[in-house]
Amino acid sequence: MSAPQLRPMRVTVATHRAGTAPGQIFVAPYSRSTMVGQTGSLILGDGGDPVWFRPLPSPSLQNADFKVQTWYDPATGTSQPVLTWWQGTIADPPGGVPEPGGCYYVYDSQYRLRQTVAARNGFRADAYEFLLTPRGTALFIASRPEQTDLRPYGGPADGVILNSEVQEVDLATGELVFSWNVREHVDPAESQVPVTSGAAWDAYQVNSVDEGPDGQLLISAGNTWAVYAVDRGSGDIQWRLGGRRSDFTFGPDASFAWPHDARFRPDNRISVFGDGCCDQPGGNPGQRSHGLVLSLDLDNHTASVNRAYHHRPASTSQSPGNLQGLPNGNEFVGWGQQPYYSEYAGDGNTSGDGKRNLLYDARMPGENSSYRAFRNEWVGTPYYPPSVAVRREGAQSVVYASWNGSTQTRAWQLLAGPDPESLAVVVEHAMRTGFETTVGTVNAGPYFQVRALDQDRTVLSTSAVVRLDG
Repeated sequence: MSAPQLRPMRVTVATHRAGTAPGQIFVAPYSRSTMVGQTGSLILGDGGDPVWFRPLPSPSLQNADFKVQTWYDPATGTSQPVLTWWQGTIADPPGGVPEPGGCYYVYDSQYRLRQTVAARNGFRADAYEFLLTPRGTALFIASRPEQTDLRPYGGPADGVILNSEVQEVDLATGELVFSWNVREHVDPAESQVPVTSGAAWDAYQVNSVDEGPDGQLLISAGNTWAVYAVDRGSGDIQWRLGGRRSDFTFGPDASFAWPHDARFRPDNRISVFGDGCCDQPGGNPGQRSHGLVLSLDLDNHTASVNRAYHHRPASTSQSPGNLQGLPNGNEFVGWGQQPYYSEYAGDGNTSGDGKRNLLYDARMPGENSSYRAFRNEWVGTPYYPPSVAVRREGAQSVVYASWNGSTQTRAWQLLAGPDPESLAVVVEHAMRTGFETTVGTVNAGPYFQVRALDQDRTVLSTSAVVRLDG
């Protein structure tokens, strides 16, 4: 095979109907049990075939929040699409306090590392969020364990609480330009999670931050069951949606539990993914996981369902998940710790009717999952050449061609010859048939090479020359 070092998971596409949005699918597969394939960052086509895969060297390493964003350079007024993700370990040491060391990666469209970003002030970069802004900065969530007296919350005097900050770093200078500390603004008594014994108490689980057009921040905390609107200038909480101190009353089916991925939407709406349950001992899920778009009446402080997105079979994810609004009005759902990702027509559905308006549904193998899943449009032009391998099968030479990450390759041209300097075209145009294309020829070589062609049959790149042994 042309790329034997790549062993991505294989997904099963159960539903694929007309009307899906353009673009590829972005996931970061991992497993809390036995991983099928390799962990890493993975771009997939609608048919489930890999487009680009960056594997990690150990199953204990994980990528998360893998997606396309726009990199802005205020100094030049330019911007460009980039890939971003978090990378760190899923393994926690004894006691449950995560080790520092995670960071965020930014790759350009040629799959070259542009920058890494780490948390500041003794905090560690969390998997939950990494958001590029038009100011040339990055907003993200960071956490650190802190010694504190937990007796007011039913814990020990020498307890440990996991504190979180929203931090913003200038990408050009590395300067921390903004931070918002959850312990300074939210009483741990708002937590829905009891104090844990012998481990850091994750009272908040701050897991998303979004920025509104006026600079207002929308912050989700899964373990308080609340979404907070925060004034960026003062840091004050302007309102709470959900949780023990909600400023809103909820209409039918509008409430949520264990929220993730809270986002501003137009017309006083927000979206949120509700996990619906947790992994507390003896806990029973109050809801099934689902995506919600809520209409907020900011004068009367009421929240009502605008759209909802349920899966069939109904699933309950213990953590993560996301709801992504697509440019054509569809919604893309990553189901967190459940092995699915789906796309729905904008009208959505209701509980018990999860197939309605379902346009696309895929399942990852085994217990693989992805923290979030996205559909983004991406043009990848790798800086490295295509890969090629060859073997003899009877009277034919069989050549395997692939180019990890190329989104513009439509066909392959095959060259062969008696020595590397005397290659000639033996197959003019073999249509690309997936991540790896097999091309056969009666030419015995023994030297072979492939060229990647675009839709106009222009040569995009040329592989190294390989020799057929034996």
